[in-house]
Amino acid sequence: MPSPPPKLSAESLYRRCEPELWPADAPPDRDGLPLEQSRVREALSVGLGIGAPGYNLFVLGSAESQIHDAVRGLIEDEAAGEAAADDWCYVYNFETPNQPRVLRLPAGRSAALRAEMAQFVRSLHTGLVAAFESEEYQTRRQMVTEEFQKAHEEALTALREKAEAKGFAFLSTPTGFVFAPMREGTLLTPDQLQALPEAERAALEAEIQDLQEELLHILRQVPAQQRALSERIRELNRDVARYAVEDLIGELRAAYADLPAVQSHLDAVEQDVITNVEELMQGSEEERAVPSLLGTDHRHQVLRRYAIHPIVQHDPTQGAPVVYEDHPTPPNLTGRIDYRTQFGVLTTDFTLIQPGALHRANGGYLLLDARKLLAQPFSWEVLKRTLQAGEVTIQSPYEELGLTKTASIEPASIPLDVTVILLGERRMYYLLQALDPEFDELFRIEADADEEVDRTPETEARYAAVVEELSAGLGPRSLEPGAVTRLVEHASRRADDAEKLSTDLDTPTSLLREAHFWAGRGDDEQLTREHVEQALAARRRRAGRVREQVQEHIRRRDLLVDTEGWAVGQVNGLAVHEIGRDTFGQPRRITARVQIGGGQVLDIEREVELGGPLHSKGVLILSGFLGGRYATDRPLSLSGSLVFEQSYGGVEGDSASTAELYALLSAIAEVPLRQSLAVTGSVNQHGVVQPIGGVNEKIEGFFEVCADRGLTGEQGVLIPAANVKNLMLRADVVDAVREDAFYVYPVEHIDQGMERLTDEPMGERRDDGTYPPDTINGRIQERLHQFAEERAEFYVGHDETNHASGS
Repeated sequence: MPSPPPKLSAESLYRRCEPELWPADAPPDRDGLPLEQSRVREALSVGLGIGAPGYNLFVLGSAESQIHDAVRGLIEDEAAGEAAADDWCYVYNFETPNQPRVLRLPAGRSAALRAEMAQFVRSLHTGLVAAFESEEYQTRRQMVTEEFQKAHEEALTALREKAEAKGFAFLSTPTGFVFAPMREGTLLTPDQLQALPEAERAALEAEIQDLQEELLHILRQVPAQQRALSERIRELNRDVARYAVEDLIGELRAAYADLPAVQSHLDAVEQDVITNVEELMQGSEEERAVPSLLGTDHRHQVLRRYAIHPIVQHDPTQGAPVVYEDHPTPPNLTGRIDYRTQFGVLTTDFTLIQPGALHRANGGYLLLDARKLLAQPFSWEVLKRTLQAGEVTIQSPYEELGLTKTASIEPASIPLDVTVILLGERRMYYLLQALDPEFDELFRIEADADEEVDRTPETEARYAAVVEELSAGLGPRSLEPGAVTRLVEHASRRADDAEKLSTDLDTPTSLLREAHFWAGRGDDEQLTREHVEQALAARRRRAGRVREQVQEHIRRRDLLVDTEGWAVGQVNGLAVHEIGRDTFGQPRRITARVQIGGGQVLDIEREVELGGPLHSKGVLILSGFLGGRYATDRPLSLSGSLVFEQSYGGVEGDSASTAELYALLSAIAEVPLRQSLAVTGSVNQHGVVQPIGGVNEKIEGFFEVCADRGLTGEQGVLIPAANVKNLMLRADVVDAVREDAFYVYPVEHIDQGMERLTDEPMGERRDDGTYPPDTINGRIQERLHQFAEERAEFYVGHDETNHASGS
């Protein structure tokens, strides 16, 4: 039979950090990760090493652990040793202007191409102006023009000679050419013409009509001749432009002979210059002297077509890009197209294309916060679609919904070679995995960061080195060893386990900052253990309003909790509350009542829908324990009820099941329980006490009530023995235990707890299945048998009464 549990020593309630056990050569971290994160390191090695489509990574870990910053540092180190990514540029598409083309260049060469093309435009203007103002060009143009004029004048001269031979003068008037009859070299006057015989006059008019038709024929040929002249001049202009641009474009071709795509674009530029040379030469001499790619006239718009627009440029010496996008909207991911206003109209072109994070990270790594990504409308779908397509397409998702009508351009897609690393919490990963069937296809590698590591001398030394590094960046004061060890110990408290260390680095960072503040208030040159304790106390005070109100209600007896005396069917259970940043324990009175019944234990919390499923499960387990121990030869004729007194909110969890069983056994056996003790722990159907969470806060919560009323030397807490390794109690609790003013008892079995709570033996089952009558088990068995007999008598009498009444 288990004996009552012995009290724990003060040394077992708090594991102190002992720097003398640390290895002398322990580095502060391993491969850039805080503490030991071998699982993350292996996952990164696989994910970054494979680099195939679908092998993107999801790093699971809380932001407080700073694992995301560490992962980013590791990826940057990895990327630094890789080849630099290519540059990407957009250029004008001379065949389909609304679909800009893309050029891919080795890292660092896009800037040079952009500058050289800008210089080409400036030199092009200078060369064209010089060529078209040269004497040679003017002479050749004049020759072409004179040739047209000569042919036209010869035709008119021949017509004049023909008219004169027929006795007509060929005159040029403001209204055009006319023919007039002459006699002996003199023009006939209207009167003379009217005096002529009608036949002669008709013959003259017929002759004039014939001459007019010949003149009309000559004049009708003028537009065709002018078109021919214009075409001859255009051919001349193209020839001149070709000669002017050949040398300039030839220099560019030589510089980029190794890039066929650039060569093809230069060919298109050359052909466009030759084709549109007249447009390039429009404007005043002053405008031509100061060319600009940003002008608003048509000539400047033509010139803008020859620009190079790099959207991604890389330094060839910096390795692969690592990009973190803090605001992952669709435009910030895949780029956008800006617009400019000209005369009240929105216009755009390829020079207004802006890159997104996927463009900048192409050829490297893109880091995204999963929560921020999912918070942006369309971003998750845009990212998935882009990764599946293997190319980045600049397109607003709002256009697909018909939410924008502005005419735009359609830039060519850019092939995508990027590894995406999502940084998020575990529940985010599991939700995506469960709800999105495409998630596993795109993010095949999970890097699951440990939130706790084993507490060993080596990990303590590593943690201490990290703490010292953090402190160095927060203030000028050096750390005393006591401050470092206190933060190591607090890391165990944060892990709720004396054998573990929390990997949360946000808490020690903020504690150090606050400790530096308190050290500064005292003008202290070093940061000591006392400063850390002061920061912890101030933090607890700031967050402790609700905790203090609960303690006040207990002090004023608004909440009924006894810390002295004895009571039947009544025990102090322990609950944990987490409100904001404060987590604290609170004792709660649990009571039980029993009567004759059908073997049911009524959970009042469940009946009124205040109890959660785990709590209800714990209560049902009690029925299994009672039946297995006391009702092996007859029905369990018991009806019991359990309740958390003064409970006005939900109750969840099974950590009160031991307390409920203690109260139930006490009520059945009519044995009083010590009210100076509080209990916690779950129990199974065999009576084994199982570990629970929040053990430190529960002990401290009851201690505060006892200390407020005055420690009597009899008060304490019963905890599962399996929770001893979790103990990292406050100094005031440890000191009280050391002075035998407060106790902590480890319990392995329910019988141990009952003996400690009652100071009576439980009793062992004898061969005949009974228990000694002077034991708790004996009393319980006797009363349950009494319940069974009374229940049987009741039903026998009830049946006889019914039978007599019926007869």
